Amino acid sequence: MVHLRRALMALFVSVALPAAAAEGHGAAGAGEPAGVEPEFVRPLVPIAGGRNDSNPVWSPSGDMIAFERSRGDNKEIVIVRSNGDIVQTIHHQSSVVPGQAQFFFPGVVEQTSYNSGISWSPDGKRFVFMSNGGEGNYDLYLREPDRRITRITADKEKDGHGHWSPAHDQIAFVSGRSGKGDVYLLDLAVKTTTRLTQGEQPYLYPQWSPDGKRLAVIRGTNENHDVYLLEPGRIPPAPPKALSTWRYDDLRPVWSPDGKRLAFYTNYNPAGDPKTWAIAVVAADGSDPTEGEGLAARVVATEVVPDIERGPAWMPDNRRIAYVRDERQAYNPIYIADVDSRTSTLVRTGTKMNHDVTCSPSGVIAFRAQVDQWDQVYLAKLKGPTP
Repeated sequence: MVHLRRALMALFVSVALPAAAAEGHGAAGAGEPAGVEPEFVRPLVPIAGGRNDSNPVWSPSGDMIAFERSRGDNKEIVIVRSNGDIVQTIHHQSSVVPGQAQFFFPGVVEQTSYNSGISWSPDGKRFVFMSNGGEGNYDLYLREPDRRITRITADKEKDGHGHWSPAHDQIAFVSGRSGKGDVYLLDLAVKTTTRLTQGEQPYLYPQWSPDGKRLAVIRGTNENHDVYLLEPGRIPPAPPKALSTWRYDDLRPVWSPDGKRLAFYTNYNPAGDPKTWAIAVVAADGSDPTEGEGLAARVVATEVVPDIERGPAWMPDNRRIAYVRDERQAYNPIYIADVDSRTSTLVRTGTKMNHDVTCSPSGVIAFRAQVDQWDQVYLAKLKGPTP
């Protein structure tokens, strides 16, 4: 799966904890790790075979979820309420008439389509996504409040990785139109596109800070990406600020809900194994070390399954992160890492081959799990008061 995610990245361009950290999973009996029992664990929609569901994305209010559904070579976007009621299924194909979009009921047509990369608007009434329209070239599209689909980029090069600003009607995205892969800003109100990065190395996966003033991105090539911050509205303009500068691969930075910290995947580990991943957390103001032992000490969880599409999943309390642990014998269980104590606790979901973990504003965890070789989206709620 990681290799597939890396292939998608190429469309646009191209452990052990430190001594101070410890894993909080003592024996629960017969060698099993201790853990917490969720208040509930349930499939989001009825379990069914013949399709794979993945990459759930909560709306800002947490009342709806959009996720991707694969049927053979086709990929749809399904929008559901948190109770599982289906609102809409998007199966987008390119239009015969310029400026108009065609829609087909799933299972009725055979054309190949690919729709993914969902990001909601702040009011939860719209979202942006990437689609090839069945043609092969990727552009950005909007799902409007009336459920219409509008194409918003049409460059001959690929556009994707769209992320909607939480404070403005603006979308940051990555495009290959510069020849390498740069970050652009699309202002929906005035319909202008501005290039934000200029460099020899490609930029990927822009993520807005909660206040909409900064963007976290990764920059690099092959197996070495670093985390950078951009400030699109700053006057005078400032160069990208590096948050990591070492030789390890750092991927998918995600802001804490309060905007004070950033979590990202890194393949740093004392053994030097590039296939062993961890989660590091650094201050968003750039005050933490960017390499060496100082950055290594910011690792909060090891033996992590990286999710290149989503990034680490912050809980709403700003101090915990939900992640999937790389334990194949235990079918990749979900753990909760405490960022401050750097301890991790097993969440006993009873599901297998978990992935795509994300948290709602109220702390409900959505994730993908496998049932009889087919991927399904599940919800889990931890016991206790809402964070």
